[in-house]
Amino acid sequence: MRIGIIGAGVAGLATAKVLKQAGHDVLIYDKSPDVGGVWSRTRRYPGLCTQSPKAQYALSDYPMPKHFPQWPGGEQIQEYLAAYAEASGLTPALRLDTEVTSAEPGPGGWTVTAGGETTRFDRLVVANGVFCEPAVPAYPGLAEFTAAGGRLRAVSDVHDAEQARGKHVLIVGYGKSANDITVPVSLTAATTTVIARHLLWKVPRKIGGFLNFKMLLLTRMGEALFRYIRLRGLEKFLHGPGDGMRGRMINSIGSVSVRQFGLAKLGLVPPGHMEDIVRGAIGLATEGFFEGVGEGRISVRHDRVITRLYAEDGSPYAELDEGSTLPADLVICATGYTQGVPFLPGDVQDRLLDERGNFLLYRQIRPLDVPGLYFNGYNSSFFSPLNAEMAAVWIAADLAGQVPLPDQAEMRRRVVDQLAFMDVATDAHHCRGTKIIPFSMHNVDEVLGDLGLNIGARVRASHWLNPINPAAYRRVTPALLKRLTPAAAEDPVGLRG
Repeated sequence: MRIGIIGAGVAGLATAKVLKQAGHDVLIYDKSPDVGGVWSRTRRYPGLCTQSPKAQYALSDYPMPKHFPQWPGGEQIQEYLAAYAEASGLTPALRLDTEVTSAEPGPGGWTVTAGGETTRFDRLVVANGVFCEPAVPAYPGLAEFTAAGGRLRAVSDVHDAEQARGKHVLIVGYGKSANDITVPVSLTAATTTVIARHLLWKVPRKIGGFLNFKMLLLTRMGEALFRYIRLRGLEKFLHGPGDGMRGRMINSIGSVSVRQFGLAKLGLVPPGHMEDIVRGAIGLATEGFFEGVGEGRISVRHDRVITRLYAEDGSPYAELDEGSTLPADLVICATGYTQGVPFLPGDVQDRLLDERGNFLLYRQIRPLDVPGLYFNGYNSSFFSPLNAEMAAVWIAADLAGQVPLPDQAEMRRRVVDQLAFMDVATDAHHCRGTKIIPFSMHNVDEVLGDLGLNIGARVRASHWLNPINPAAYRRVTPALLKRLTPAAAEDPVGLRG
């Protein structure tokens, strides 16, 4: 089939590679001038780095370079993905600097308009990313603020800490991107103030200064500490007779964080318990952030929001909800993203979404009521590349009619039940149904379980105590290709074109 793919980030590239190996003709669109999605040079902010260590963020059959640090920076990840695209023979299929303006369904396929050209496809894969369009608050007084020289920017629009030199900078948010950009900005700005609606728990990279956090949270045991919609094996004990022990295991990490970062002294102890991290955003602590607060370079105004921007005596200011004011030459919003598909017709979007705007996707991949359309990357996780790669395998199998799908009513019931569960598990912080944290490996198991292609039980058992190793899944794609066509399996890397 001829398949259009919208997005050249991790999910788009993984999808293109697997489908190309399966014999399909792919074309990949991206409005950025380079591959990488959130890692593109057009969206990289100072301090951007992976949340998971490089081994856990790698694709199964393409390890990160050995010289990369444990937590690679944005430029390194973009370099890695560009190399992956080249090694996978995808470069001729890339249409960069080309924004898709419309994708219309028709008899037997889709018509995509991008860069002024119209192309017909048999199937369409949306991999535009769930962190694609920044959500910047519409503050009152913006025009007056801007006229006085103030600047309001999304975090992904700040590409150099020099933009903050000598300025009074406010950073709105307390998630990972807010903390990450705060550190380099604080080294150039006149003042750096974080405006945090809520304090969130932060996990140290090295718990207690020596134990890599992946040994605790990036394992199947770490995932099992959070109650899933269906309990299996040891999970039944952990959320039954062993529930007290389970809670203590999670919350002990919070106690260590309070001591390790000196949060009590800094006045930055989040409310609740570490177990509540899944209800907000599970954030890896940014190196240098709490140290900067202790040194006075960074100020945190927590439980506060900006109510308006304005000018006084020709200078830009921000007013907070309790009435205080702050000089604000530059306001950087790390306030999340909107999950949207503006290129799809309104009637298609209506069929994709429930009444609250959540995406109705079976296995986070297949719309319930839009034939010929797939999504990938709408399963944001601790192991996003692995989840995207396994979703690509599922798509390839479904294109070949080899996914045993339940009937329409049963698929809908499962999707609705999953969304209702995630509402409770994350306090509705699941990005319109596109974030599956912390249930990354449950998703992988379900996707591969549909295909009968999961890795061996012994290896999965080893991942209960050892960090998940994406390389353990490197034979999944060749196994599917062998099932689809013996000829494809003889070229598992897909370099013959």
